Amino acid sequence: MTDEQRRQFGAYLARLRRDAHKSQRQVAAMLCAVSGTQSLTRNEVSRWERGGRIPESWLPFIAETLRAPLGELERAAAYARGEMDGPPFGAAAVLCELIPPGDPLAPLASRTGRRIGSDDVASLAARVHGFRLADDVLTGGDLVAPVFRELNAAIQLYRESTHTEAVGSKLLAQIGELAQIAGWIASDAGQHEKAERVYRIGIEAARQAGDGPLVAHLAGSLAYQLSNTGHERAGLDLARAALDEGGPDAPSRARALFFDRVAWAHTCAGEAQPAMQALEQAHDALTEADDDAPQWAYWVSTEELEVMDARVFTELHRPLRAVPLLTDVLSRYDATHAREVALYRSWLAVALADANEPERAAEEARRVISASADMTSDRTVSRARVVLQRLGDFEKVPEVRGLLHDHGHVLSV
Repeated sequence: MTDEQRRQFGAYLARLRRDAHKSQRQVAAMLCAVSGTQSLTRNEVSRWERGGRIPESWLPFIAETLRAPLGELERAAAYARGEMDGPPFGAAAVLCELIPPGDPLAPLASRTGRRIGSDDVASLAARVHGFRLADDVLTGGDLVAPVFRELNAAIQLYRESTHTEAVGSKLLAQIGELAQIAGWIASDAGQHEKAERVYRIGIEAARQAGDGPLVAHLAGSLAYQLSNTGHERAGLDLARAALDEGGPDAPSRARALFFDRVAWAHTCAGEAQPAMQALEQAHDALTEADDDAPQWAYWVSTEELEVMDARVFTELHRPLRAVPLLTDVLSRYDATHAREVALYRSWLAVALADANEPERAAEEARRVISASADMTSDRTVSRARVVLQRLGDFEKVPEVRGLLHDHGHVLSV
């Protein structure tokens, strides 16, 4: 039996509980009722889900309570004990591999901090959203230091303070949300290993908070990074697992985002038809009523889905579909979101090159390079290189030749 196998079992059990829409406390109470004993507490359920213990004698009661196949539970337990090969948990196993070793969120044995309440959590939530809004207009290099200071302080607050179970769960959720934006910012700054570490911590925080859609959001963010950094197959596996983790009951904006990430992962893996199907599913999800969208999905809109459509069309070399979409979106896009504008123009430049319009592509490329020169964003610099490489096929065109003369050095940076 290994720690990883037990953690995988715990993640699987937590997934069953969330699918049943039950809290750990509710599951403990129901298990006591069906077993005729009052010895089980919420803490024991939490220990199972963290992989600290395998609930051997409780498996039949868990199957009854969570309406799960007993045979599947028994196979999962056998795997956790090291008695069979191959985890039978599907998406839960993929996600469990991301759980950091140990427990970086474990409360200190002797808590010396003050007692905190809902107001403290609300204050942190406001600061977390402030970083999201700042990321709309600033870039990774500008924000990476302050966002990690905030994250470290939030983790310290959770570990050192005293609080009720409800407050602790809400605080963990905010740590998960803060870890997501911190990972996104670190990735934009080109600090990919740092981003992956913090995504993993965020996944664990969201898992302990029992927030399945947030777990999926964090996993999907990491999947997006993997797809963009040469790990296409791992990115696709994780994007699918994130969609599965979010489940069909996730808020529609969140599900639209998860489908979009699956579409991008398929695209990066060179799988056109599944990518197109996922794009359609993203749009379908967004058309549904959504009164309970999480705050972290505030930016998901039809316009943003159209941008992803166009990016997928560009990567799949379908410029006749990509160029009109990108041109329309850019004509309406908020100019204060300078990084996104530069990124979207980079896809437009590539699509124009594919459409055999090198003069217009060179014009867009100049805009991308000019914008990226003033940003501390690894994403925009990388996209500038991609555009210049694509335009290398047209070096005899005067506009392209001039562009390469002026900015060819970017390729060697």
